[in-house]
Amino acid sequence: MWDDDTRYAVIRGRDARYDGQFVTAVHTTGIYCRPSCPARTPARANVSFYASAAAAQRAGFRSCRRCFPDDAPGSPRWKVGEDVASRAMRLIDDGLVEREGVAGLARRLGYTERHVSRVLVDELGASPQALAIAHRLHHARTLLEGTAMPVSEVAFAAGFGSVRQFNDAARAAWALTPSQVRGRAAGRRGQAGATTLELRLRHRAPASVGRTLAFVGTRALDGVETWDGTTYGRTMLLPHGGAQVRLRAEDFHVGASLALADVRDLGAAVARCRRLLDLDADPTAVDQALRASSLLSPMVAAVPGLRVPGAVDPFEMVVRAVVGQQVSVAGARRTLGAMTERFGAPLDPEAPEGARLFPTPEALVDVDPATGLIPQARWRAISATARALLDGTLDLGPGADRVEARARLLAVRGIGPWTVEYVALRALGDPDAFPAGDLVLQKAAGLDARELTEAAEAWRPWRAYAAMHLWTAVTEGRIS
Repeated sequence: MWDDDTRYAVIRGRDARYDGQFVTAVHTTGIYCRPSCPARTPARANVSFYASAAAAQRAGFRSCRRCFPDDAPGSPRWKVGEDVASRAMRLIDDGLVEREGVAGLARRLGYTERHVSRVLVDELGASPQALAIAHRLHHARTLLEGTAMPVSEVAFAAGFGSVRQFNDAARAAWALTPSQVRGRAAGRRGQAGATTLELRLRHRAPASVGRTLAFVGTRALDGVETWDGTTYGRTMLLPHGGAQVRLRAEDFHVGASLALADVRDLGAAVARCRRLLDLDADPTAVDQALRASSLLSPMVAAVPGLRVPGAVDPFEMVVRAVVGQQVSVAGARRTLGAMTERFGAPLDPEAPEGARLFPTPEALVDVDPATGLIPQARWRAISATARALLDGTLDLGPGADRVEARARLLAVRGIGPWTVEYVALRALGDPDAFPAGDLVLQKAAGLDARELTEAAEAWRPWRAYAAMHLWTAVTEGRIS
């Protein structure tokens, strides 16, 4: 909806709220920057604008070494959108092209490779492969700067097919070789072979990340998650192995410590942490829209930049939602903890005790409903969901069609509208998901389910954020 003159006004103001939404290419220097770059603003006649870093690289520009535009928060459009380009970008960010190629991306989206390529070139100015290369380069730079891994290992860990391919891509994008990038980061990297990385996950201001961490922290499951009031930690099962992550809110970013069994999972781990904390949201747009509501306005004023907590694993969120139906948070934690102890695998199979992974669909698909812990009908719903995920009839991943996912999930016996909307809010990242049947939401709004559903129409397309404001106001005692 923006024109180039509006974008130029944004870069003149160095407004960090728009970082990640476009990049500025400067013809006289051959570099591209994020909107908030501190360098002197170039003349209007000397700049062009691109929708993505990959498009700027494709046009022959290299990344600015002062503002690192590839390190900006992701565009909120890819989180919000349900079009092919948005779904594709969520999958690319999760590392799907590295694992399954462009053919796998097209298969997940349900279109031909040619159609997906045409859509992405039209929308972002770059092909799926070019976007994936930009994604690989970003994570390769993280490994070069944060570890002492040999450059050849960095190339393959980041997803490049050869060291030569990595070198060529690095020179084109950075005007530096990988070894030169490493040399510039001397003193900041870890030991050879290190698999623990300390990262800064950027986000737009304002950001009430501490509350998001507290939301997931107070629901932490023993053995899987930890929460000390400041730092949230958990295990994750990634495409190539397990991982442990620790997240804490810092000024202008989230500090992340990632311990990976396989460094090829760096991109997937970062993407899932960002989704968990909703770090690619556009808080200005959300807050501005919700302030128009007389009910929500004081809540937004009290907590600007509130985020919607997501999920690192969609199946886990389905299980949590099913177990948590009409049960207190404490009760659900006890039950889920016992379920994890019984069916979850240890993070380290060689360790007799320690951290565990949340049960996978394979572990719960054939559980006897008479096992206990939860009513038999709920076990059947969990097993049916696991079976649908395993046979491919249900997709709850980052590239899922949200409308289709809702319909297929609702078709599972034992899963009702509240569960579907809660899963859409947490696992699918739908900013407009709204479980109107939730009793806490109704109490907070002072409305019954029908009245709340009608009132929430005015909060579209940000009803998930409205729900979080209502839940948070009750939790913090601002609504009794």
